[in-house]
Amino acid sequence: MNFSRIIGTGSYLPPKILSNHDLEEFVDTSDQWIVERTGIRQRHAAEEASACDLAEVAAQRAIAAAGKQADDIDLIVLGTSTPDLVFPSTACLLQGRLGITNGGAAFDVNAACAGFAFALATADNFVRAGASRCALVVGSEVMTRLMDWTDRGTCVLFGDGAGAVVLEASEEPGILSTHVHADGRHESLLNVSAGVSRHAERWREEGAFLRMKGNEVFRMAVNTLGRIVDETLAANGLEKSDVDWLVPHQANIRIIQATAKKLGLPMEQVVLTVAEHGNTSSASIPLALDLAIRDGRIQRGDMLLLEAFGGGFTWGSALVRY
Repeated sequence: MNFSRIIGTGSYLPPKILSNHDLEEFVDTSDQWIVERTGIRQRHAAEEASACDLAEVAAQRAIAAAGKQADDIDLIVLGTSTPDLVFPSTACLLQGRLGITNGGAAFDVNAACAGFAFALATADNFVRAGASRCALVVGSEVMTRLMDWTDRGTCVLFGDGAGAVVLEASEEPGILSTHVHADGRHESLLNVSAGVSRHAERWREEGAFLRMKGNEVFRMAVNTLGRIVDETLAANGLEKSDVDWLVPHQANIRIIQATAKKLGLPMEQVVLTVAEHGNTSSASIPLALDLAIRDGRIQRGDMLLLEAFGGGFTWGSALVRY
């Protein structure tokens, strides 16, 4: 049986930084208010760059770290809620940018903040089925384009960035299991206000902005992530103490703390980027993973739990022997 194993990671953050103090200049908020409620101190903004622009750099770094050439990649699965275009997919645009000519599949996955977890699960199953030997999995977002900069409840939360991993078929398991779920009954609690075929006139005339009922989303996220921790460990016959590192979606420090408590993990064993990156949606897990691998915290053989929750609602996890 084929398994998939992570052989390289990469990430990219656009250079422009918006601090909480910068936001104080044009929205009714304060650094203290943002930090106390979210843990966020700054976020990166892409300015003119697109999701594909960010993904290209992260992908190149991941491919180099894996010791591969671009044409070794036979599958691209890209998680994003902020694609360059309606079509072609950002994954196809990225395939062209990278110069991949082998005709391998490339497509986007939209599961909001859980997009990377869904993309990773998809690519892992391609490899397990023998349909891919070397897959590129990317999360890339320009969430600042979806912000209503007069809405202090949302605009302070999100930032831009991209992260990527390369998976390779292996006889030994690296990704032990993936778990993805959705519940569309809650679409009104976290969404974007218009699209191509719903409220298109609003999109053209006013713009489409992210809207969120924060308290309800917070409660759902904490409860749902608690359940998926149990599900993931039970599926692998493991105990909480077997997990070396929690690599969570970076939405809110309080949600992350609640998940760590569920695992019985001290915060020293949680990879945190929320203060510096804000919520980068589907990019947040691969950004955090790449950071902790490159700075030496995560070592080969460590057991990692990746988890995320997003609009839809969607939620997902992966248990990884790195």
